[in-house]
Amino acid sequence: MSAAPYVKTELANRLATITFFHPAHNSLPGHVLADLAKAIREAGENPEVGLVVLQSAGDRTFCAGASFDELIAIENSDEGKRFFMGFARVINALRSCPKIVVGRVQGKAVGGGVGLAAATDYCMATRYASIKLSELAVGIGPFVVGPAIERKMGLSAMSQLALNATEWRTAQWAKEHGLFAEVFDSTEQLDAYLEDFTQRLLSFNPEALSELKKTFWLGTEHWDELLEERAATSGRLVLSAFAKSAIERFKKR
Repeated sequence: MSAAPYVKTELANRLATITFFHPAHNSLPGHVLADLAKAIREAGENPEVGLVVLQSAGDRTFCAGASFDELIAIENSDEGKRFFMGFARVINALRSCPKIVVGRVQGKAVGGGVGLAAATDYCMATRYASIKLSELAVGIGPFVVGPAIERKMGLSAMSQLALNATEWRTAQWAKEHGLFAEVFDSTEQLDAYLEDFTQRLLSFNPEALSELKKTFWLGTEHWDELLEERAATSGRLVLSAFAKSAIERFKKR
């Protein structure tokens, strides 16, 4: 596997598969977030695309969330907001994409990774896909990804994840609370089901799927403004002495 981060889109038989990778457990620095949002928007605008799959490369880790290297380098609130807007733009790209987006979560998801999974329209995972919202433990809070997680899992489950910021929840727990529709024992089983499921979706009326997408996201039309406000909050909190110290400790682990 290449050591260089990337986002790539493969299109075959109307199925666009968007894959992201970073050598640090598929973490998401700003340039990867920007490329990911762009790839999602382009897939949504492409008339040859009928369905989108969002996945990461590698095994056992779906996404480690924000890049600690970039977080610790933030020096002012404008830089902080700019970084967290990267997550906001990806979530809003998934929300506004006119095509159904299916999530493939092969392993652990932390912070922004949980937000990505929650912002897909149908998400499936392996039993290795434990989840955690660790933002509070590093002095911030899951403000940007919170609306997507609350929409998918409910306020109770989101608040449990947000406050219990140091403990993992199992993939089965995530399924019971609505994040995952299916959980499989292996990646092979996941991929076999994913292939069957996407082919079934592609056999359905594209117009009906597009209209369904709109109904799924009713009431989120204000998210461009909401997530920008949340990005500003996170961008301010990441400058605190508490956050700087906590992030440094996490980096040394």
